[in-house]
Amino acid sequence: MDVAFGLVVLVASAVSLAALARRFGISEPLVLTLAGVAASYLPFVPEVHPDPEIILLGLLPPLLYTAAIRTSLVDFRANARTIASLSVGLVLFSTFIVAAVVWWLLPVPFAVAVALGAVVAPPDAVAATAVARRIGMPRRIVTVLEDESMFNDATALVAVRTAIAASAGTVTVWKAGGDFLLAAGGGAAVGIAVAYVLAMLRRRITDPVLDTSLSFLAPFIAYLPAEGIHASGVIAVVTCGMILGHGAPVWQSAASRIAERTNWRTIQFILESSVFLIVGLQMRAILEGAWSSGLDHGQLLIAAAAVLAAVMLARPLWMYPWALLFHRIKRAGSDVPLSHATVVSWAGMRGVVTLAAVLLLPEETPQLPVLKLLAVIVVAGTLLVQGTSLPLLVRWLHLRGPSRAEDALQKANLLQQATAAGLAELERRITPDTPPGVVESLRDRVAWKTNAAWERLGRAESEQATPTAEYRRLRLEMLRAERETVLRVRDSGALDYVILQHVLARLDLEESIIDRYDETEEENVVELLALPGAADNCEHLRDAPLVLEPGVPDECQECLAEGLMWVHLRMCLACGHIACCDSSVGNHASKHFAATAHPVMRSVEPGEAWRWCYVDELLG
Repeated sequence: MDVAFGLVVLVASAVSLAALARRFGISEPLVLTLAGVAASYLPFVPEVHPDPEIILLGLLPPLLYTAAIRTSLVDFRANARTIASLSVGLVLFSTFIVAAVVWWLLPVPFAVAVALGAVVAPPDAVAATAVARRIGMPRRIVTVLEDESMFNDATALVAVRTAIAASAGTVTVWKAGGDFLLAAGGGAAVGIAVAYVLAMLRRRITDPVLDTSLSFLAPFIAYLPAEGIHASGVIAVVTCGMILGHGAPVWQSAASRIAERTNWRTIQFILESSVFLIVGLQMRAILEGAWSSGLDHGQLLIAAAAVLAAVMLARPLWMYPWALLFHRIKRAGSDVPLSHATVVSWAGMRGVVTLAAVLLLPEETPQLPVLKLLAVIVVAGTLLVQGTSLPLLVRWLHLRGPSRAEDALQKANLLQQATAAGLAELERRITPDTPPGVVESLRDRVAWKTNAAWERLGRAESEQATPTAEYRRLRLEMLRAERETVLRVRDSGALDYVILQHVLARLDLEESIIDRYDETEEENVVELLALPGAADNCEHLRDAPLVLEPGVPDECQECLAEGLMWVHLRMCLACGHIACCDSSVGNHASKHFAATAHPVMRSVEPGEAWRWCYVDELLG
């Protein structure tokens, strides 16, 4: 009972602190770690001594898997060179830099120093990306940090085990190299095999509950066989997760994908929050053990500061020469600005894997309490120093995160292409027996969905609500009234509860898919110019001017003549004609294209300069 109560308190405290950190825009890992340190000095808080198997088997596989299924295989291939350099080269470089410092300052064998270097070498994606998403880093930086963290764990764990074996005199250079190749190749092979077995099963499972249950087993099904053949369970889990995530739109039903995404995000949040709190809770016991190790306290403090400095400086020492070399010889990666390399080199906060790896060191390891202290100081120090200064660095370098306006443009463009494909398929599937009302209803539904995306781009100067915004408002009010009626029937006991639950579930499903986008989120978007590279794929966009003075600005003449109201205005770039958008009742911009075949129009809403080609259906 005491263990169960402790787990409940631990998880509840971790979730509460993480929620508060999100509420006030503070780094969650830093808050949780510092809270754990403070709690460790409270008299009623017991010492925490987690079993390394619990960390490595119970926490690491699911955390890696939930990151892997959300990782783009396409982006990974595009950044493979950089990721390999960071997850293998940089981890080994950091390992030996730290090992040299530890061997110089502390009375430990070099193999033990290498083991500590491997323990503190891999950065933690949770800490870095938590800051990245909060302050808005460029997506390529976030992608590199996330992908690096999934594979550098494998390099670090193999290096730790090799160093432990070397300290016992049971390893050679050739054996270490062979172990590394087995870990990488064997782990990838197991991950691929498990992924395709699970994919075959998923093709035959339509129940979201069964599919999600299979998903919960996936990281362990990949991890355990790989570890059983002495390969890397980490690489197996990551490989399996990336393949399953990439194939999910084909192998899973929509309901299964939604259920899996929601459940794994919840598991990730709980595990990540709990782990950083555990890191802090160990601080008191580790500090007291190191303080009574027999080493001079001044020597201990110097070693802690030196190891922390070595860890933080190893990344820029590795990254800058490579970045400058790529720029000098103009090879792959030379298009990456040095400012990006600067941010990546400073985003080296440590976390979960360092905590797990230090627990792998055998009890007979010389100066083990000191080594544990150094590992925890690296975690806490990098979170405090780099975690708090990273936002300042990003602002100083004037790096801009993803623009909501640019994202909205690209979403609208992609949705327009998907809708066009859907309408074309509809035309092919219509039979003489298809009721015209069904066809019209389907066309209206996809038109509403597409128009909703385009309406988010504009800012009509009047305060008139857009049609889709009014649809959302009115339908949500209708759903509220419908639910209240069902609840009154439920409370009266007039119908069976199963029937009531079915009706409530249908109402909940409809409410969940209604886009409740808040237009006020876009108040601070930057002015949009053409999307990069769009004009290269469309001759009409290449030939059309970026700006053309309109003949009659700020009004749709057709709407005025017909007594209609417009939502947003568009301008033909061939003749300067102003007409209303497709969300407006008149649809006069599209009618102008149908009558004249002028291919390109642009938005004339304040702060917008995007163009649309009717012929190729591309933004520019």
